[in-house]
Amino acid sequence: MPRRSFSSLLASGERILGTWAQIPHPESVDILGAAGFDFAIVDLEHGHFGIERATDLLRACDANGLAPVARPRRIADIPQVLDAGAVAVVVPGIESAETARAAVAATRFAPAGTRGACPCVRSGGHYVLDWPTYEESLEASVIALIETAAGAAKADAICATEGLTAVMAGPFDLAVSMGHRGDWHHPEVERAMVGLLEAAARHGVPAILPVFEASADAATRRIREWEGRGVRVFTVGTDKILLAESAARWVRIGRA
Repeated sequence: MPRRSFSSLLASGERILGTWAQIPHPESVDILGAAGFDFAIVDLEHGHFGIERATDLLRACDANGLAPVARPRRIADIPQVLDAGAVAVVVPGIESAETARAAVAATRFAPAGTRGACPCVRSGGHYVLDWPTYEESLEASVIALIETAAGAAKADAICATEGLTAVMAGPFDLAVSMGHRGDWHHPEVERAMVGLLEAAARHGVPAILPVFEASADAATRRIREWEGRGVRVFTVGTDKILLAESAARWVRIGRA
C-alpha cells in the first residue's frame, strides 16, 4: 500500500484524527488503523523502544493506511526516522525560530538543509528507486511541538518559520512548564494555547491540538470547542490511554 501523506490529510478539508503509538508492537498500530484513525505518531521520546522497533511501527502504519508520523527524541534524530519511512515529524521542545529552522533543515537534503543523503534506506525503497524519483516523491512534513512557556512566548516567530508544515500544542507539558502541575485546563495554559492558535492563523500554519479528556462527552466538547476556533487536526489520547480507559471501563462493568 502506498504511504499515506500527511500533507494530503491537511489538504482534505476534513476533521483529522490521530493518536500516539507508544506500545512497542505493530499489532497496536493495526488496531488503530482498523479503528479508523487517519495518522499515528510513533513516539520515540516517551515510548520505550529504539529505531528498529519504530521502523516496524511505521511499516504497520503503511500497512493500515495511516499516515506514518514520528516524534524523534531530538532534532539530530530527524533524518533517521525519515529514512525509516516517516512522512512527517513532530519535533519536541521547539522554543524559538532558530530551533524551528534547525528542525526544518534536518528534513532537507543539501544544499537546502542538513539531512544526509543515502539511497539505500527504507523511504527510498532500499535503492530500488533511483535518486531523482526518490527526491521527487519525498515528503517530510515538519510539525513544531510547542510545549513550554518559553516556546509559547515565541509562538509568533516560530509560526513564521519557512518550511514549517504545522504547529502542535503540548498542553500537559505546557501546564507543567508554567508551574500548574499538569492542569492543562488552567486559565493561563488556555490563554497560551489560544495565543498559539492565533499566531498559527496569522501565518497560515495549521494547528494540531491533543485531546486528553477522560470521558467521551468531555472529549467531544473539547474537539467542538477548538474546532470552532479553526482547529481541524486532533490527536486523541494515546494507544496506552485508549487501552487503559477501555480496560478500566470493562472492570467497572464486570464488578457492577
